[in-house]
Amino acid sequence: MEQISTIGRRKAAIARVFVSEGSGNITINGRDIKTYFPTLTLQYIVGQPFSVLGLEGKYDVKANLDGGGIKGQAEALRLGISRALCEIDIENRPKLKTNGFLTRDPRVVERKKYGQSKARKRFQFSKR
Repeated sequence: MEQISTIGRRKAAIARVFVSEGSGNITINGRDIKTYFPTLTLQYIVGQPFSVLGLEGKYDVKANLDGGGIKGQAEALRLGISRALCEIDIENRPKLKTNGFLTRDPRVVERKKYGQSKARKRFQFSKR
């Protein structure tokens, strides 16, 4: 099997993901997953597609992450891995879709408006 490349996005984070057969190593920006995502919650989010399909330890993942925060990057990586697993075997698609791993979350930060202190918060109103 050759290397499958996909892309995942979440908020301002972009993940370019390369999946190939291997022993389950996940490398992000040249670092191991345990050093890049120190919290177990984020490591769990990244590994969810593999655990749902029962494919832990069968594929190596190499990813380039850019932009956004640490949580957005983890969810972008999850989307990229899920898309790659669908390209490898189309039979994986229904399980990943029911768990919501193939949906690009469209929510992004609302922009700040002029005449206001933030996106929706107004400056204090003074009647007199």
